[in-house]
Amino acid sequence: MRLRTRIRTRRDRDRGQVALEYIGFVAILLLVGLAAIQLGVAAYAANQAGTGARAAARAASLDDPAGVSPQAAVAAAVSGWLHPKPEGSVGAGQATYTVTVEIPSVIPGISDFGTATRTSTMPKLHQD
Repeated sequence: MRLRTRIRTRRDRDRGQVALEYIGFVAILLLVGLAAIQLGVAAYAANQAGTGARAAARAASLDDPAGVSPQAAVAAAVSGWLHPKPEGSVGAGQATYTVTVEIPSVIPGISDFGTATRTSTMPKLHQD
């Protein structure tokens, strides 16, 4: 009789332990998942900055007054929610553009992941 009582009290004390361990594991798993998603968003932002820089440099290198402006080319090539900031110059025989994109955050409480900046240079097709 005494042994049964001792076994029951031990079981009663351990009740709920698995639930607490599961909650702790789920929290860690969620944090790792968010970090993986954040890494993907950062890679996507860097890719979009490169795409915007190439589009702007290509548009500036065409020297077509009726064509698309470099700023419009960036707006068309990059996802609007990334808010790209193009800067560039057209020099002797080439057009160089740099696009900067702020990396958005998906992790609550951390808002600054920096920026992704890419530069592209294209030769001018119509030399003056």
